[in-house]
Amino acid sequence: GHRWWISGVGEEKLGLYLVFGTSDPEGKLPRHKRHSVVIVPSNSRGIKLIRHMTVFGYDEAPHGHFELEFNQVRVPKENIVLGEGCGFEISQGRLGPGRVHHCMRLIGMAERCLQLACKRALERKVFGKRMAEHGMAQHAIAQSRIEIDQARLLVLQTAFYIDRA
Repeated sequence: GHRWWISGVGEEKLGLYLVFGTSDPEGKLPRHKRHSVVIVPSNSRGIKLIRHMTVFGYDEAPHGHFELEFNQVRVPKENIVLGEGCGFEISQGRLGPGRVHHCMRLIGMAERCLQLACKRALERKVFGKRMAEHGMAQHAIAQSRIEIDQARLLVLQTAFYIDRA
């Protein structure tokens, strides 16, 4: 099958992939038990790196995220992590901290946008005075500052709860 946004595949020292895939294609089990995580050696026959992918505009080549194709890749049954059907449990344990990381990256991007907006408001003149002197521009900048701080505090609180768990 095909997999997108696979982390770390470009790292030359990487010898194993953790692949999340369907282990119950007929759908007989409950939805949260239909997937498994399998350890796949990176040099297995049938693995093809299709392309490097960006995340939120970040290009972290060659160590970032990739699209991969798996064509008739075979591994022993012992390579299933925690047992068949435990993929959802494993992925949720991993995705939470990863999502926090992406949230902080986006907050950093929002900070940069706010900096650029402030700079622009000081440089650009409209109706005979700088944008920064107009109440609507001041309001928009202040509102952005509040929203960025709210988001940052929510993400920090989430990280705190994850660390305590």
